[in-house]
Amino acid sequence: MAVSSNTEGRGQWGSSLGFIMAAAGSAVGLGNIWRFPYLTGENGGGAFVFVYALCVLLIGLPLLLNEIALGRISRKNPVGAIRATGGNRFWQLAGVLCILVCFCVLSYYSVIAGWTIGYIFTELINIPIDFEDFQQTPMYVIPLCLLFILMTIGVVLGGISGGIEKAAKFLMPVLFIIIIFIAGRAVTLEGASAGIEYYLYPDFSKINAKVILQALGQAFFSMSVGWGLMITFGSYLPKSGNIVASSGWIAGMDTSVALLGGLMVFPALFALLPGKDPAGGPALVFEVLPLVFDAMPGGNLIGALFFVLLLVAALTSSISMLEVPVSFLIDEKKWSRKKAAWTIGLGAFALSIPSALSSIEGNYFQDLEMTFLGDPQKGFFSIMDFVFGTFAVVVICLMLALYTGWAKKIGDFADELSLGSPVFKGALRTTWIFFIKWVCPIVIALVLMDLLGVFGKPQEGG
Repeated sequence: MAVSSNTEGRGQWGSSLGFIMAAAGSAVGLGNIWRFPYLTGENGGGAFVFVYALCVLLIGLPLLLNEIALGRISRKNPVGAIRATGGNRFWQLAGVLCILVCFCVLSYYSVIAGWTIGYIFTELINIPIDFEDFQQTPMYVIPLCLLFILMTIGVVLGGISGGIEKAAKFLMPVLFIIIIFIAGRAVTLEGASAGIEYYLYPDFSKINAKVILQALGQAFFSMSVGWGLMITFGSYLPKSGNIVASSGWIAGMDTSVALLGGLMVFPALFALLPGKDPAGGPALVFEVLPLVFDAMPGGNLIGALFFVLLLVAALTSSISMLEVPVSFLIDEKKWSRKKAAWTIGLGAFALSIPSALSSIEGNYFQDLEMTFLGDPQKGFFSIMDFVFGTFAVVVICLMLALYTGWAKKIGDFADELSLGSPVFKGALRTTWIFFIKWVCPIVIALVLMDLLGVFGKPQEGG
């Protein structure tokens, strides 16, 4: 395929499968395996799962198509994509936010990923470790975080087809094999049926505004919309690529991993630790699951496998987070891939240190406080996660939906989606346009107002 001169040297996916695996990998992250089970536990089990699946289909998928179309039509990074399609400085702010989000989230995400590396070893050699003690030991946490960032840089240095695509084609099947194996082991435990029932049988009386808003938020983060990842990955896609079919696969794989993540956690939790509250919060994976694995035959090996799974999920996401600012520096500043990857990667590591230290009691970074429009946030890690991992992502989703739906001619983006996808016409095309112009902006605005506490306590749904 002929590429215009200003895009030469950017690289391109070697195959549709490579794109699907890399994009699904960027969507499948700690959010699916670490965040999804504890949010499910906190929001009533099956009812949350049902609402989440609807949110992915009705909101996540249209936004995913929107971002990939914007990337491919422009052949640029998030800032360049908006500029190339005629967006002024205001709309380009969405692209700048994408780059900031990826850089900042990569910094604290690497801290969590470093914990998973530590837990692979403690499970393998069967040394029980208290999660709080481990978190508060920077001599372990910071080097492990650096190791994870070096792994991420190593893949991105290989380029699009030689690095990211190759890694995704290997890592994603590994991820599915491990998750199916552990879920299969969990559901066959004696007493697992109570956990399966809690997880998969929705009690619709538990659905309230909070559950809906939490499920919507998880659908955004899980599908990797609002980060610029899909704009960047879409920009490497040939015109013959079928965006609609690929997006369906990406959403399907992403949701499957989240659902399997719950099947690993809840049946095992109910079978081996009856009476343990499934609403264990963010520490559920690191505090509760090692106890669950220890109670299984061959538990330390299954535990090590589980944390390898978490590491793989983290790596498939961190690769794309690093690629977004790297593609910006390659496109806009004409940097070499090597210089861009090392500069951004080591910069993210420097920014990760305050996040790592914010787990230590009495530390300056733990005591740091910020009130965001009446919503208090405490600790550097929590502030970063709220500002960049939550609030900015929702703002970007809103800006991109308004940009393609209203500021530009949405028919151009619908035409881009129909290239390589003959089924994208008639009712399907009209439905997508309606969702991007009306449904998505209204729903995202509601989520944004909830984050700002318009409906009462922030993130509680009023």
